[in-house]
Amino acid sequence: MSVLIVNKENFNSVKNSSKPVLLDFYADWCGPCRMVSPIVDEIAEENPQYLVGKINVDSEPELAQEFKVLSIPTLVVIKDQKVINQSAGARPKADILAMLKS
Repeated sequence: MSVLIVNKENFNSVKNSSKPVLLDFYADWCGPCRMVSPIVDEIAEENPQYLVGKINVDSEPELAQEFKVLSIPTLVVIKDQKVINQSAGARPKADILAMLKS
């Protein structure tokens, strides 16, 4: 499955997904975000059991504020409409997958 671009309009359907959700908060100008982005894309392609979305903090500041995103990239895992894991900074693929499985 490919990565979903998440915005205010589709956020509720993403949050209410029956699948665990991985959200990548990023900005186009952010170097570490550009390092994490292909990893997030890979996870989305290889793991159809997860819903993977990306949120551009510059175009969706309200969503970034709702999740108290202070630095990027920030990765958030939602399960049953609750945040179960959140981390800031670039992470290797194994760490991101571990976040999803916890």
